[in-house]
Amino acid sequence: MSDLVDSAKVDIAYETDSPVLYAVEGAVAWITMNRPSFNNAQNGQMTYALDDAFARAVRDDAVRAIVLAGNGKHFSAGHDIGTPGRDLHHEFDKRLMVPPHTNKPGAELLYTREQEQYLGMCRRWRDISKPTIAMVQGACIAGGLMLAWVCDLIVASEDAFFQDPVNPLMGIPGVEYFAHAYELPPRVAKEFLLLGERMSASRAHSFGMVNKVVPRAELRDAAAAWANKLAGQGRLGNWLTKQAVNHVEELRGKRAASDAVFHMHHFAHAQNDLVTGNSIAGVSGASAAAANKRESGQS
Repeated sequence: MSDLVDSAKVDIAYETDSPVLYAVEGAVAWITMNRPSFNNAQNGQMTYALDDAFARAVRDDAVRAIVLAGNGKHFSAGHDIGTPGRDLHHEFDKRLMVPPHTNKPGAELLYTREQEQYLGMCRRWRDISKPTIAMVQGACIAGGLMLAWVCDLIVASEDAFFQDPVNPLMGIPGVEYFAHAYELPPRVAKEFLLLGERMSASRAHSFGMVNKVVPRAELRDAAAAWANKLAGQGRLGNWLTKQAVNHVEELRGKRAASDAVFHMHHFAHAQNDLVTGNSIAGVSGASAAAANKRESGQS
């Protein structure tokens, strides 16, 4: 981790030095997001720790499959938009061919940061040479979707739900890694984005976005069973199979589509800045959570 570019602009209070946990059981690497007090909201610290963990699993030839999990009640509440550990103005050592972001003016700062931390990292993790499984419980919201979608398989608990509320909340057409219209039928994707409502694990399963739904108590065993089966199969065959299906998605225009929507996403950020003085229209973690509770009928 590099030094802060301008400490006067940054007031960060990380609640943990271990935002991601890493363990190997047999031939399976378990990568676990570890900010349960903030529902595993993804800040830069977590993003780069995830990249370190994925890289560690890829480089270890004894690891043959990877499970991505979230510690606590929820898989991930999405990108960090309001915890004390929000590190928008913190510069990390770049992993991709992207310049520093904190010294960029206006909309260029966010555009540069998200090219790597959101869009670029997701594409990097999607191309991991080993089979990956997302083990999802509770909330999988906005940025959480991106983490689940880059995995090859998704096993969810019965109480899991999926949601991208950024259009109703911020006027932004979905999160940065735009896979919605590939994960869901087009009309369902429009519903998911336009209304921003929760989609249950069972409904997501009916569209093929989720592979398997099990009771919460059986979630880890179900993910482990599939991971161990994959780990026992041929390494090259698993890799080639991943590449084959990913290639078909690219022939259907997935990369070009996500590039286009990434630019729409940042146009919406810039519009918010011009109109409200804030790139996310003044939405905070607390206000987003309150809106989500109202929408879901919770008290």
